[in-house]
Order: sequence, then structure tokens, then C-alpha cells
Amino acid sequence: MSVMTIDHVERQMAQGFRLLRFAPDIEAVFRKDYVAERVRLVVIWGVIGTVIYDLVYFGDRSMMSDVFTELVIGRFLVFTPFVVGCILAVRRWPNALLYDILSVAIAVLGVTVPMAVATQSASPYLFVYQNGNSAAFLFFVIALRPRFPAVLAGLALMCASHFTTTQITGAFDAVTYSGIVTFYVTLSIFLAASAYFLEHKDRQNFLNQLRGSLLYRQLEYKSEHDELTGLLNRRSLARTADGLWSGTAGHTAVAAILLDIDHFKRFNDVHGHIEGDACLRAVSQCIRDTVDEASFVFRFGGEEMLVLSVDREPLHTLALAERIRTAIEGLGMRHRGLDEGCVTVSLGVAMAHPAQTTLKRLLQDADGALYDAKRMGRNTVALAGGPVPDVPDVRVA
Repeated sequence: MSVMTIDHVERQMAQGFRLLRFAPDIEAVFRKDYVAERVRLVVIWGVIGTVIYDLVYFGDRSMMSDVFTELVIGRFLVFTPFVVGCILAVRRWPNALLYDILSVAIAVLGVTVPMAVATQSASPYLFVYQNGNSAAFLFFVIALRPRFPAVLAGLALMCASHFTTTQITGAFDAVTYSGIVTFYVTLSIFLAASAYFLEHKDRQNFLNQLRGSLLYRQLEYKSEHDELTGLLNRRSLARTADGLWSGTAGHTAVAAILLDIDHFKRFNDVHGHIEGDACLRAVSQCIRDTVDEASFVFRFGGEEMLVLSVDREPLHTLALAERIRTAIEGLGMRHRGLDEGCVTVSLGVAMAHPAQTTLKRLLQDADGALYDAKRMGRNTVALAGGPVPDVPDVRVA
């Protein structure tokens, strides 16, 4: 699946969705949102619908006394367990298609059970009794609210079931029967139209919410990332430091690698600021590709980059700094301000436990090591204090 962007959403909004269908990537997100909402409400509507359906028990007893036992069996031993099973199935396997299918199945069964039993009844109240199925039509469309294709399928099957069982009763003459058919067809048309516009509105609201969510994420991303390089910025550094210097994290060693592009001012003077920006982006990408997921990479200022690593041994930190230095040198970016030179970086490394120091002090130590690396000839790594480790091309300030 492609990455969702604001452009995708705005393009969909401009194109419209008269057929109630989005582009595949947006439709997939909509289905997840749709099924999550239905699963959240399925127990509530399932209980409400089943209670109302079973309360018709009193109508069965007064209007359909000759088949009352069969109706009790149908309502309490067939329909109710089926609804419970559907609720459990939807919660166990949350899927948009499954929800639609089970919604249709519940609606059709709800219409069929009482009228199938009524075919064996000689009650004079059959006309009044069959009108009760209109509530099932309304509940299906308004409460269960499956997607529009399922609404059409469900209404068609409910009508077919109701018309068939009503005719089998033999209790109605042609005129009355045609009136029943007209009523339910008309009701179905209105419900189908309502379902279409309701889903269209739901989809429009979904697009607006999705666009708003993406805009918020974009603003949040921009507020914490440097626009030129894509690295984390100083604001993000403050937030990250708060996490590292609080709670149990304060007992974990933090390593700071501060690096600076060698002779970058001369690079800008010779190559121009456009190529200078390209150089910054290339170096930043190289650092991102070199560090692991446990490291945070920041644009500290100008041509300075900062890498913060957590819970890393000193030797491993120095090895990481050396890999960064080697990788950037390996890019082979030509520096015409130097004789036969290429773009390189100098790196200063400092380590400390947050419980024993501050971020400011840690960065000052790394900055001091960086200046020592510059004094030692650039394109090298220097460590702030400590014994000389056995890492190639690493010097100690």
C-alpha cells in the first residue's frame, strides 16, 4: 500500500465518490475505520435490537396465539442465539465484509422467522402483525448501517422473504396483498436513498477527518524536523532530552557525537549555496543510513550534526563515529576548495549518565572534543577525556 498523503486525500475530494468508493489506498483506510466503529457499537445495537425483537413476545401471545409456541422457539431459540453468534464473530474477526454479510443475515432472518411461522396461523390479525416487519427494515438500515451494496442486497432479500411468506399465508386478497407489496417497496426505496446519502455523508466526514489528521501529522513533523535536511531539529532535541533525563532513563548512559563538515564555508564560497544545501542533505542522509534505530540524529546548527545514542558502550560509540566519518568520506563528494579533496567531517564524542550531568554539559564536552578533532587535522574522531581506545583512526582529546 502506498503512503497516504494529503495530496491523495485532496485528489479524492476533488474527484468525488458518487459510487461510494474511494481510491484503493483510501478505501482500505475507510474500511478499517468503518469496521472499528461497527465493532465498537455491535454489542449495544445487538442487545437493543434483540430485546426489542423478543419483546414482541407479548404481541405474539395476543395476536398469534395459535402458533405462539412456534414463535417463542423462533425468537428465543433461533434468532437470539444467531444474533449472539454474529456479535461474537464480528468481535473475533473484525472485517467489513463479514459485518455486512452478518447484518444482512440478521435482517433477513428477523423478517423471515415470524412470518414463516405465521404461514401456519389462522389469526384474524395477520395484516396488523405483518406490519411489524417494517421495524426490522428500519433497524437494519438505521441501526446496523452496513455499506450501501449490503443495504440494497438486504432490502431486496427482506422484501422477497416478506412477500413470499405473506402470500403463502393465503390471508390476503389481491388488492390487500398489492398494498402490502407497495408499502414495503416504497419503504425500501426511501430507506435505500437514505442509506446512500447517509454513507455519502459518512465518507465525506471521513475524508475531512483524514485530511485533518494528515495535516496535523505534517505540522507535527515539520515542527520537529529541519526543513532542509529532514533531520530532527533543536525543538525535538529538547523533547528527546526530557525523555532521556527523566525517570529510569536517567540511569542509562547517553553518548553524544557532534560532527561538523570540514571547510564548509569554503565549500559554499567555491560551489555556491545551492550545492552547499545539496551537500548538507547528502551528509545528513549518509548519517541516517549509517546509524541504527537506537540513535537520534539532529541538525544542531549550520553544518553541525548531532547524534545521540542510548545505552551504548564507549567502544561501540567510537566505532559508530568512525563508521559515520568513513561513510561520509566514502561519498566522494568533490570539494573544489581543497586540492584534490573531498567532503569530510570531524567528530567529537562525549559520554555520560544523565543522573550525573546535564545535556548542556554533555554537549559542551562533545563540542570541546570536536574542536580538538579540528586541531588534529580534521577528518577524524576525538573523544572527550578517558583512555585511548583500540579503534582505528580515533584520537582522544
